[in-house]
Amino acid sequence: MNQKKSKVIDNPVVSIFRGNMGIIAVLVIMCIIVTVATDKFLTANNIISVLRQISINTYIALGMTLIIILGHIDLSVGAIVAMSGTLTVGLIVNQNMHLGVAIVLGILVGVMAGFISGSIVSNFGVPAFIITMAMMNIANGIAYVYSGGQSTRITDEFFIAIGTGYLFNVIPLPVVYMVVLIVIFSFVLSKTKFGTYVYAIGGNREAAKLSGVPIKFIEITVFTLSGLLSAFAGLVLCSRMYSGQPSVGSGYELDAIAACVLGGTSMTGGKGRISGTVFGAMVIGIISNGLNLIGVSSYWQLIVKGLIIACAVLLDNQKGKLSFLRKKK
Repeated sequence: MNQKKSKVIDNPVVSIFRGNMGIIAVLVIMCIIVTVATDKFLTANNIISVLRQISINTYIALGMTLIIILGHIDLSVGAIVAMSGTLTVGLIVNQNMHLGVAIVLGILVGVMAGFISGSIVSNFGVPAFIITMAMMNIANGIAYVYSGGQSTRITDEFFIAIGTGYLFNVIPLPVVYMVVLIVIFSFVLSKTKFGTYVYAIGGNREAAKLSGVPIKFIEITVFTLSGLLSAFAGLVLCSRMYSGQPSVGSGYELDAIAACVLGGTSMTGGKGRISGTVFGAMVIGIISNGLNLIGVSSYWQLIVKGLIIACAVLLDNQKGKLSFLRKKK
């Protein structure tokens, strides 16, 4: 009997639901509210549209989850989305570069941006908030300077298929990428030594240092991964829009942070899980989709998202205080 109970508890699906009951409850409530507000929400086309919208934020939020668990923040992700996407499309259309080479270069630019931010934060002890804000301005500047502030249209069928194609003519490719990345990062964070080091650094940096954890290597790697995921998001997004636009990444860092904190990732570091971030991204996506269906202005949507982040951080802060008081008792 005890063995059966143990197997149920160890079941990964059960574990995911047990660990994310709060955000899942919020997700269900949001779905009910939007369904009552509009009959367009539960249509097959709209559900596919929501999944496609969620996918972009999820790519970015996966990297952001690791960074926040470390106890840092990355404000440059949205700008990297715009820079990488704009450069990739521009190299193909304006420089007539081979598609594969342009894609690799566009991704590498994002990787390099993340690597530089991580190296400065790790080696010089400069707050990540400051460095990534500087990188945000640099990346935005590169996107605008290269494109002249104009969008660049692309008609290459293979490139467009990256973001608009379907697997088995049913599942959008961006959703397929999202599922693959979720599986990879869930495994890395929960089943590898690298993931253990990430939690150790975020939980107690000094203890991790004394235990021999390679802090600099882990921090640089995490920021580099964040740059990689943001660049990939930029590639998929530009493919979906048939163009490279220097302004496209604006506000993406807000959505990524919101997905993380809603999913239970602690802003003080040391706590978080990929599954929670995914549910958080779903909530953000459903809120945006629902407000669009109802006809709420995009300006009001920014206010709603800002309030959600504020509430999530306050809840996280209160949970931290409660756990501290329990330990004291």
